[in-house]
Amino acid sequence: MITTDTRGAHGRRDIPRLPLRDAIRDFIKNKGGRIDMRSGLQRQHREFGNVVRRGGGPMRMVTLFGPDANRLVLLDGDRIFSARRPWMLIMGKIFPNGLLLLDGDVHHHHRRIMQPTFKRPVLRRFVEHMHPMIESGLAEWTSTSGEIRALPRFKELTLDVAASIFLGVDLGPGSRAMKTAFEDMVAASMSAIRLPLPGLEFHRGLKGRRHLLDYLGGLLAERRKNPGDDMLSRLCQAESETGDSFDDRQILDHMIFLMMAAHDTTTSTLCSMTYLLARHPEWQDRLREESLALGDRHPSFDARAELPNLTHAMHETLRLYPPLPVMPRVAEAEFEFEGYTIPAGTMVVVAPIHTHYMPEWWDTPETFDPLRFAPERAEHMRHTHTWIPFGGGPHMCIGRRFAEGQVRSILHQMLLRYRWSVPDDYRMPVQQAPISVPRDGLPVRLSPLQ
Repeated sequence: MITTDTRGAHGRRDIPRLPLRDAIRDFIKNKGGRIDMRSGLQRQHREFGNVVRRGGGPMRMVTLFGPDANRLVLLDGDRIFSARRPWMLIMGKIFPNGLLLLDGDVHHHHRRIMQPTFKRPVLRRFVEHMHPMIESGLAEWTSTSGEIRALPRFKELTLDVAASIFLGVDLGPGSRAMKTAFEDMVAASMSAIRLPLPGLEFHRGLKGRRHLLDYLGGLLAERRKNPGDDMLSRLCQAESETGDSFDDRQILDHMIFLMMAAHDTTTSTLCSMTYLLARHPEWQDRLREESLALGDRHPSFDARAELPNLTHAMHETLRLYPPLPVMPRVAEAEFEFEGYTIPAGTMVVVAPIHTHYMPEWWDTPETFDPLRFAPERAEHMRHTHTWIPFGGGPHMCIGRRFAEGQVRSILHQMLLRYRWSVPDDYRMPVQQAPISVPRDGLPVRLSPLQ
């Protein structure tokens, strides 16, 4: 039995350590950490408390549990934690120098240059632009059997929207190649064997990156000469208050990362929300009534106030199925948490997938209950960092409002066009990493509204 009150040789409390056999068991059970992280994390927290160490030698890793840990790590008031170092290990060869992979002054500098592109007036235009694309895309969601696989449909729709808004292009026949490139790159970020050998997952990811660099490089030259209203053009023209701007490689790295985030994480949320509304038809009906009452197929960017129940359901979906189940950092200086001293060089992990289910902070956390986000209950306000699907602090997702607007717009139009269901005994099998998605593509039965 590991206790939490022992003292090391220097009088410090020894950090409880997950036995190697348990770590190996979890790794095998969860297929390399890609599925069901939550049960292992819950067991670790139950047995060892808020601080648990894994591994040893050069790969010392500590998981910190609970909203206080989330606040410490994500806010990073003392600038202790590096996001770049762990994310470079995970995806540095595939998505180098995306905003998530930058630290400190460099991160702050790049974010300030990008920030005008995500201001409310610009996002309003982006959302207005996507409405007809969503409408025409959803109109094609038919099949002779009445059953579709939601995951590939959402991927295609969100990639088309992202290409139009971010790049100013209609992909057409090129959508399949770009979709494959992004899928291969995201999969490669979790590859156990990171060798550029033909046939390996990692090699396919590198090949996908080269495809996108070639494609976007051609667009970049054109946007430099003839800028439009798309995000690529805006990044070409973006400047800080002191006149600093991005060079071509920085723009390409940012665009590849933003395109991935814009359609992969949004697709994750759309799949999870579709599943939950299929499992809870009473909520699907409730949201449909709200959308019908709006009297507009194309809700505004500010529809959060106009469609409150849809927004609550989206936030509850993000609680139950956060697109990123864990968030890693590396401590660049020694720090303390709850009486434990964590040395410099430790990989520190906080886990939305665990915090979002803590009964200390959420009423009946296993239950789908969107009204927990309503103002009269506001369970997510019990602590500043109990609900963290978009991260927090300096690395708070810069595209959060865009993503929420896109999810809201797609679900609103879905509700006006279709009913959907799953069999009573169906439970969505989830791959939690690198991004939460249904492993079976999410088969749903779709019925057009009369």
